[in-house]
Amino acid sequence: MAWDEWEELKARAAQNQSAHMRLNHVTPDDGGGESTRGDLTVRQKDLAAIGSAAHELFQDFSRFSDHARMSSIKAAGGLKSEGFAIGAALDHVAERWVDQVQSLLDACAHISNHLRYTKNQHDADESYIAGTLSSISQLDRGFDERKGS
Repeated sequence: MAWDEWEELKARAAQNQSAHMRLNHVTPDDGGGESTRGDLTVRQKDLAAIGSAAHELFQDFSRFSDHARMSSIKAAGGLKSEGFAIGAALDHVAERWVDQVQSLLDACAHISNHLRYTKNQHDADESYIAGTLSSISQLDRGFDERKGS
């Protein structure tokens, strides 16, 4: 690449940057407000609250659902011993209850784990991007030094 071409590309990039041309950005005229960060904002506090709620639901539902299951099994046994056909049906419901509870508990654990993973991955991505941009600016300075600017 010729130095003139490099300088032309740098000038165009600087011109585009000064005109606020960037990805994930809506100009204030289009309803974007004054933000220069894009329109998607995730706050750790919000994610932590969701993760906490999922964890609390996991713990509470695990405890209370077991109580409901045991009560249903006891009631089903009593009804069956008295000759009521509904006792067998209630026993079947109690068995199915275990599968449904496990599905909900798995979903709660998945939400909590995913939010923790998302935060960690976002931090890693931010670090990688900062390092990459820093490398680009160092490369740019090297080209300027070589040219004698």
